[in-house]
Parts: sequence; C-alpha cells; structure tokens
Amino acid sequence: MTPVSSKLYADDVSLLMVLVDTNPYFWSSMKNTAFTFPKFISHVLAFLNSILLLNQMNQVVVIATGYNSCDYVFDSSTSSMQRAECLLEKLEDFVDKDESLSQEDSVDGVGFSLLSGALSMALCYIQRVFRSGPLHPQPRILCLHGSPDGPGQYVAVMNSIFSAQRSMVPIDSCVIGSQHSAFLQQASYITGGVYLKPQVSDGLFQYLSTVFATDLHSRSFLQLPRPVGVDFRASCFCHKNTIDMGFICSVCLSIFCKHHKKCSTCGSNFGEARKQDPSASDQRRTSYGS
Repeated sequence: MTPVSSKLYADDVSLLMVLVDTNPYFWSSMKNTAFTFPKFISHVLAFLNSILLLNQMNQVVVIATGYNSCDYVFDSSTSSMQRAECLLEKLEDFVDKDESLSQEDSVDGVGFSLLSGALSMALCYIQRVFRSGPLHPQPRILCLHGSPDGPGQYVAVMNSIFSAQRSMVPIDSCVIGSQHSAFLQQASYITGGVYLKPQVSDGLFQYLSTVFATDLHSRSFLQLPRPVGVDFRASCFCHKNTIDMGFICSVCLSIFCKHHKKCSTCGSNFGEARKQDPSASDQRRTSYGS
C-alpha cells in the first residue's frame, strides 16, 4: 500500500470535512442565549471562506448532522462561484426536511444528533478521494457539535474513530454546547486531532480561524490547545448507559453493566463466576508455604 504522505499535492493543501450540527431541538434550547443558529452559520461561513482563501487548491465539504438524518450540503470542488448562497439554500432545505421527519412527542429534551452517520459519510468521502488518483489533499475532519452524546451511537462512533485512526485522518472537535462531549474527546485524542470548547460563543470565528484553520504540516510549529482531561468511559451495550466498571465479552468485546448468561451481540454463553472455597485456598496457601 502506498503511504498516504506520498499522495499529497503539498504539505499545506487540505481537504476539510466539516460536520455541522443542525439538530433543531438543540438549537431551540439555545434561543434564550445570544448565540442562535443563524449567528452560528455566519461564523461557519466566514471560516469556510478563509480556508478556501488560504490556498486555491484547498477543498471544503460540509455535512449537515441532523436529528434524523445527515447529508452532504456543500462541496467546494463542484459548487459554483456563489458558494454562500449555495450552502445556505441546501442547508435550509436539509433542516426543513430533517425537522419534518421528527415527531415532537418522541423527542425527550434536546435530543441527539446523528454524529455516527456524519462521521461515516465523511470517512467514505475521504476513502473515495484516496482512490481517485495518485495525488490528493491532506484530509481532516472538523466536528462543530453541540448536541449531547447519544449513548445508542457509542459502537458506531467508536468504529468511525478507529477507522479514522487507521487511515491517519485526524478528527478535530469544536464543542459549542454547554457540556463536553466524551465521544469527541476520545475521537480527537485517539486520532491526534484538537479538542476545543470555546469559552465565548460570540468569538467562534476567532477560535476557528486561529486553531482549526492551520493545515496539518503547520501544526507541528504551533502550540495548540490540549485537553485537560479525556473521558474514556464506555457505554454498555444493554442499556446504553455510561459506566465506570462492567463485564466484557471475551469473544466480541461487548460491554455490559450487569452479568448476563449470554452475549446479546455474538451469542456466546457466559459461565457463572466461580466462588472460591476458603478451605481450599487455605490448603493451597499451606502447601505453597511448605
């Protein structure tokens, strides 16, 4: 297999896959704040334009991450000169379609965006670029995420993270919500990306332009933010809850919060935990001592 580095146009040419969180329930919860969805999009548009201005060979692909679906809404390699109008029009159509698929009585609170699907689509696009020819820009993924982590997506998200690590594709994360994302903390840590939660939402463009606009080659000369701590806790496969300790299937490595007689993933039978006889342990201890 040809090394990825030998297929690059140049060190400073980037393929930036931007995952934009469009979860309508999350942004509805942000209405009481000054940072609304239109203001968020204005910061993102300015950032995307700056990426395209840094190098004429840079490529930007935007994937909308909704509550029910995710889809490509912009590709700088195929779009016309009216980039802002094209992106806003497709993004508006996607948000309307995604919101029409929801039922208000089935949504509890803010809800979860389809992060696992967006990551899979980004990796599929990158693999297609890898196979398109001998030369391609350096790919990376930027997640602009605000919705809370969906425990039911844990397995799919982790599979995407390990696929990105295998392909040497860093996943950068910019969390715009009120709480940190354990999924994105692990994604950035494992793939060598940058994780950042801006302290001031109104300064989002400054954070994006100073931290995430730099290409991978230039990052070695900069002192980028480092996460204070990473939440490595996993979610159990049975109840989708985040756990500190659990039971792991030795065959498929599925995680459970309680002991089960049978693995729900691969069907392997689990044996009962053997209770150690105190007299037998004392006898062995005596024989070892003698």
